[in-house]
Amino acid sequence: MASQRRVHGFALIEVQVAVVVLAIGVLGASAMQLVAMRVRYESQLLSNAAQMASALADRMRANPAQIGTAYLALDYDAHAEPVPAAPARPCWASACDSAAMADADIYDLKRQVAAQLPGGRVRVCRDAGMWAGGRLRWSCVGGPGAPVVIKIGWRGKNPDGTPARDTEGGHAPGVALAMAGIAP
Repeated sequence: MASQRRVHGFALIEVQVAVVVLAIGVLGASAMQLVAMRVRYESQLLSNAAQMASALADRMRANPAQIGTAYLALDYDAHAEPVPAAPARPCWASACDSAAMADADIYDLKRQVAAQLPGGRVRVCRDAGMWAGGRLRWSCVGGPGAPVVIKIGWRGKNPDGTPARDTEGGHAPGVALAMAGIAP
């Protein structure tokens, strides 16, 4: 009789250990799923930003007369201006000059940044040193000979939920596209 009691008690301990091991496995799988979802979301933001930068680069190449004036003046922060102001002369229904076309291009990009990137920002400038401490940066250092760079980013978060900060205390760009051979 005594040996049977030990066997039953031993089986109960085995079941409890198995449940604990199973619970640890389920928690690990859940954590992996959360990480995968976060990585997929960040990947989608990065893809959207890269597409926006590429589209703006194509528009700038199609309208080179405005690179030195309208496009290089672009520094938009959707966090500060969630609804961008519409251009004075829309080019959708009628013909327009290159300045109005640049304004329409910039407005379209601002709307995309505000709609697709959380707290998004876009900046076009001449920059000879896009990187600082292994990360992209918003500030621009470059004169007339520096390449034109399109920088697009958003307010990201660290895995613990705190805001991701760069070396300057802000959020770093996610994409920087340098345009070669552009001379306004």
